[in-house]
Amino acid sequence: MSQIIMIRLLKISIVLGLCLIVTGHALIVSSYFTRQHGISGIITAAACIAIGVLLSLPTKIYLTILLMEAEKRYLKAHSHKHK
Repeated sequence: MSQIIMIRLLKISIVLGLCLIVTGHALIVSSYFTRQHGISGIITAAACIAIGVLLSLPTKIYLTILLMEAEKRYLKAHSHKHK
């Protein structure tokens, strides 16, 4: 899988995850939804939030790894200049 496709999938994943988190929060805050659906409505909203967090987590890990690699290259380039 190419790097461009991977980055696009990660962007889609984080946007979808954030949308699910916001949707779950809005459902929990909505008194109409919780009154209408009771405990099952709260469980549904919490599931939306949990799935949203799961979708956004791999993206954060991947971006952290990319930043660590970029820092390594930066430090390597600057250590050769000082010698």
